[in-house]
Amino acid sequence: MQTTLEILTHPLLSGVKHGFFTRKGGASSGLFAGLNCGRRSSDQTDMVVVNRMRVATAMGVSPAALATVKQVHSADVVTLDQDDDIARTRDIQADGIVTARRGVALAVLTADCQPILLADARAGVIGACHAGWRGALAGVIEATVAAMRALGATDIKAVIGPTISQRAYEVGEDFMDDFLMEDPDYHRFFSGGPNGRPMFDLPSFGLSRLRAEGVEAEWSGHCTYSDPQRFFSYRRATHEGQADYGRLISAIAL
Repeated sequence: MQTTLEILTHPLLSGVKHGFFTRKGGASSGLFAGLNCGRRSSDQTDMVVVNRMRVATAMGVSPAALATVKQVHSADVVTLDQDDDIARTRDIQADGIVTARRGVALAVLTADCQPILLADARAGVIGACHAGWRGALAGVIEATVAAMRALGATDIKAVIGPTISQRAYEVGEDFMDDFLMEDPDYHRFFSGGPNGRPMFDLPSFGLSRLRAEGVEAEWSGHCTYSDPQRFFSYRRATHEGQADYGRLISAIAL
């Protein structure tokens, strides 16, 4: 079994320790083969624990200092203060987490949704958010940026990690209508697909929301759906009739 982790990084976040982990190098098998870090998946619990330990080690923190939240596709964000119990944050329903605390790694789990890592290295403030279409439309990106600024961040840079790309994201007319009701200009994130249905550009939508907040941002360019050897994908698993799917992890630390 391959045990070498594959960790994608981006020069925009070179001032902080960070990584978008692929599925390579994990202990899980079967549908979850590789680095499945989803505690709420049906994978063996001990395998998920091993995988998260490997991530923590790669990030230079203890397993207990790998901070995640219970993701629910919301716009809610948790601020991890100096004395907060990291273990308790794992049961808080939210989709963003920020801190100025050292010795911890903030992490989010995804399987097509956008993992966004953010940092103001000079101010010593970092953030991570899980931004699928629902959370992004609801404002989780803006809420994460606001929470970082409340901690003193002024020059935030952000990278969107592996996520589903437009060429793989066919949606319905009602989906598109939800966006156009919010802002008719959002039509620019949709194009016609091969089946006559709209194709949604999730990473471009995420970039637009970040840049509108004055954040310098880039997308890594990796499509989760199109690369099964490296990435888990909820949509691909659904199309293949799989009973469950693995969760990728993305983490950042000061």
